[in-house]
Amino acid sequence: MAQLTVRQPQNDRDHAEVRALCRAYRAVLAERWSDHPQFLHRYYNSDTFEDLLTRLPELHKAPEGAIFVADLEGQVVGCGMTHRVADGVCEIKRVYVSEAARGHGAARAICEVAMAQARRDGYRRMVLDTTTRLHEAIGLYESLGFDPIAPFYDPPDDFAENLLFFGRDL
Repeated sequence: MAQLTVRQPQNDRDHAEVRALCRAYRAVLAERWSDHPQFLHRYYNSDTFEDLLTRLPELHKAPEGAIFVADLEGQVVGCGMTHRVADGVCEIKRVYVSEAARGHGAARAICEVAMAQARRDGYRRMVLDTTTRLHEAIGLYESLGFDPIAPFYDPPDDFAENLLFFGRDL
């Protein structure tokens, strides 16, 4: 069985891999939501997306957040990150595993490590959002004990019906 570990990025190469994974995630969303281009424009605007990617280490820095990478046999194959959204509550987002690495439990491992770190950082609850077309993600989150919740932000009226919100106590 291949060796899988989850860790925080250690160098510029790791951060470059995280940015590449986020671009791949955006491409999956573009494919699955090709009939709703306003979704991609709103959440992953091509004009601002690269700036967002360069700011990820700042946006998800300790102690209010973290970035995690899944390392499979020395290759970064997945990522996920957390950040504070309210007192005692963090959000997990951008959980993505490369297609070639799926089936090794990397997404589950990222989520489990992120939950453990969030508990150590003093968070009592973790929330997330996903889209109705990311069936694999929905199944993963439900299997990890996340339950449907009310939105923790105001979703856009023209896309709200396509978003799902989940949460769980840590």
